[in-house]
Amino acid sequence: MTLFTNISPSMCDVAKWSFTTRRVDRSDVCGISTQMSCATAGDLILCEIAEIGQHKKIQLAERRVSISYPGDLVVLCLGDRYAPDQFLASAIIDDDLIDLVAGGGVAGRVDAAHVRMDEPTRLKPLGLLTGANGQVLNVDDYALQPLPANDQVTVIGVFGASMNSGKTTAASSLAHGLIKSGYCVAGVKATGTGAFGDFNSFEDGGAPALDFTDVGMATTYRMPLDRIEQGFDTLVATAASRGAEVVVVEIADGVFQQETRAILKSSRIKDRLDGILFAAPDALSALGGVTVLERDGLRPFAISGMVSCSPLAAAEAAEITARPILTREDLWTPEKIETHVVPLMRDRSANVAA
Repeated sequence: MTLFTNISPSMCDVAKWSFTTRRVDRSDVCGISTQMSCATAGDLILCEIAEIGQHKKIQLAERRVSISYPGDLVVLCLGDRYAPDQFLASAIIDDDLIDLVAGGGVAGRVDAAHVRMDEPTRLKPLGLLTGANGQVLNVDDYALQPLPANDQVTVIGVFGASMNSGKTTAASSLAHGLIKSGYCVAGVKATGTGAFGDFNSFEDGGAPALDFTDVGMATTYRMPLDRIEQGFDTLVATAASRGAEVVVVEIADGVFQQETRAILKSSRIKDRLDGILFAAPDALSALGGVTVLERDGLRPFAISGMVSCSPLAAAEAAEITARPILTREDLWTPEKIETHVVPLMRDRSANVAA
């Protein structure tokens, strides 16, 4: 590890800037503060990679991955993380070394980890980036202008039973199918941890994408519900202002994750959804998800995700949930879109007209 005796803003010029920092105007960096005890979620932090662990690459602001080496300088965001299959982490700097808690560029303190995880990649925090007035720069400083809710566009929510249930594939496939059916579509990731996988998946399918980093949050874990709701309103309204007729919104993690649970219980997000596609890894998860959603007054129009990859599991899920099971190929198909999604859009148009 390199020993830096003179920390200066010029170090940011050679640093790797992570995906979570992609909206930041790098010319705003005028100083580096070593007073890090009061750092908060979203603050920009310059770190040196000390030890390579679980995350061996950084997702860059340019939306490519970069192999990490000890001694690399990286600009990340301080943030919390909720990932049952990976790390539970807090936006805290309380030691000489902190952890890389997400490859998209989130740093903090790992509090718990899945047993399959290696030790986290360790980082030496060098300082918080500051602007012309000495204030610490935060990703929220670069958020989209807040917009009021848009009630005209159709919004389809994609929820899942858990991490790795197939939400991203389901959401991007649905968006792609709607585009093939002749609609102007945008993809939105409304909650989660900053990373470019979901973002790129939407755009690979032809749908321009936005996510919560566009509204000033490196992660949404432990964010107040009203902040997430305002972000959702702005993302949907921005997509509509850019021409979207339909917005496909992915909600991260499973239905029991605390922010997702709050959204489903009572929120502007829940009330705004015109339909829900549910992603599940297996038949039991499909039944559990449908049961939870119905308890909250919601009825998914179909089930997709990993369960749809197995004909046997799909048959079980269809029988016990009485819902159609749609593969990603189904979701690409205009005929399936016409059957399962277009009626939701007609209902939205009728409600708006009324």
